[in-house]
Amino acid sequence: MRYERLINTVAEVNGRVEDLDTYFDHHPFSKGMAHWFAKHNGYSDLEARELVNKMRTGEQFMWRAALFDKDVSERRRHQKGLYYRMPLRPLVMFLGLYLGKRGFLDGRAGFAFAVLRAIYEYMIVLKVDEIRAHASTRES
Repeated sequence: MRYERLINTVAEVNGRVEDLDTYFDHHPFSKGMAHWFAKHNGYSDLEARELVNKMRTGEQFMWRAALFDKDVSERRRHQKGLYYRMPLRPLVMFLGLYLGKRGFLDGRAGFAFAVLRAIYEYMIVLKVDEIRAHASTRES
């Protein structure tokens, strides 16, 4: 298996794919909060650059493909493209995780996770603004 992109990866599988019979445990906080923030600071750099590049190329995203495309990777690409254009995206992320995914049932941990993901989204928003502002001052 290989990944096509650095961020929002698309897995290219050369072989058989099967479903797991159990949950896949993922422990993103096992190395501490400093590690999580450092990792997501780097991820947000990549996300922001990728988003600005897509804005520059005028890449089009469609609701129909985001909901119904048979190719999971293509469907996800359209979903992400539309999601990044959503106003108040950090708030949408928080509400989606805390209320929509019922993070409130996990108590303080669910609240902390929803807040951290919202902060991550806001980091991307700020970095996109910064990249665009820097580009416009160079063009002036």
